[in-house]
Amino acid sequence: MSKILLLGSGELGKEFVIAAQRIGQYIIAVDNYANAPAMQVAHEFEVINMLDGSELDRIVAKHKPDFIVPEIEAIRTERFYDYEKQGITVVPSAKAANFTMNRKAIRDLAAKDLGLRTANYRYATTADELQKAVEEVGIPCVVKPLMSSSGKGQSTIKTQEDIVKAWNYSVEGSRGDVVEVIVEAFVNFYSEITLLTVTQKNNQTLFCAPIGHRQERGDYQESWQPAKVSDKDLVEAQEMARKVTEALGGAGLFGVEFFLKDEGVYFSELSPRPHDTGMVTLAGTQNFNEFELHLRAILSLPIFEITLEKAGASAVILATENSNNPTFTGIEKVASLPKTDFRIFGKASSRPYRRMGVVLTNDSLETPIEEIVEQAKETAKLITVNH
Repeated sequence: MSKILLLGSGELGKEFVIAAQRIGQYIIAVDNYANAPAMQVAHEFEVINMLDGSELDRIVAKHKPDFIVPEIEAIRTERFYDYEKQGITVVPSAKAANFTMNRKAIRDLAAKDLGLRTANYRYATTADELQKAVEEVGIPCVVKPLMSSSGKGQSTIKTQEDIVKAWNYSVEGSRGDVVEVIVEAFVNFYSEITLLTVTQKNNQTLFCAPIGHRQERGDYQESWQPAKVSDKDLVEAQEMARKVTEALGGAGLFGVEFFLKDEGVYFSELSPRPHDTGMVTLAGTQNFNEFELHLRAILSLPIFEITLEKAGASAVILATENSNNPTFTGIEKVASLPKTDFRIFGKASSRPYRRMGVVLTNDSLETPIEEIVEQAKETAKLITVNH
């Protein structure tokens, strides 16, 4: 049995803990508030500010884990190098966690060091610098805080008047203690995909079938697997994903995001952990879901192959108001439908647009994926979050 310290205890962490519990691992779930979803299924939990390095040091010394598994970005990740020196395995590696905490490091690695095709981009640390960056990359463009997650603080600049608003929104959505943004030329893509990439200690890198997704407010609303991708684009995306994950090192599952354009594939972002769009794998689309794959790679359990078993889709269940005691109606309707499932995450409070659950649909690989996505979207509307 291994002892795993999970840093971040949201819905993705919860599914990871469930996968780990099934094969006898011991989990301590950590977050900055009590009763977070993953804490509900872990052996122990800790409530700390993960941006406080001394607090991180304290719980690492207290629990002496075999593995540290980050679930979010907002962590004092530079401490991870010390933990690796102590003999603790940081997942997938201290370098990967540290680089991907900050969009600047990962983008420069991809574009400058590895020469991957990306959108034209600049950085800004003030509203004036943002103005200059926008002039250089052109309008429309996308502004994102360098340290954020789930689309927080992300906006699109369509006119000059949007620049100040975009700066203020980015500052509000920024996590950590760095207020800096990346400004990206708008990529006029026809599709965006997540390529779940599994790196292993002593075995080859594996790829899941590509996942398509749709976003609003910088956060995913539906995802589906398999996404329609040409053989040429898929090979190019896999090669890019292999290069960037090899450069970061370690073992685990990475969510690598790409834009698809007529002229080819553009690298967008990377998360060194299970990805929210990958919740579609809970619909039974693969022989192992993304959380099981992450766990097996971490524990050096060989993964012989990843097979696509069904086509599937996920659609989020969002709250519309603030509540400290959210309840749900419509679950019975969803439960009565064929080839359908759902997850309620167990979050103790709600706020507008907070993701409270997900609906999952599946069908045969011959079924048009658009039909499965539409079924997921319509089914998610049957569940209401009450306040």
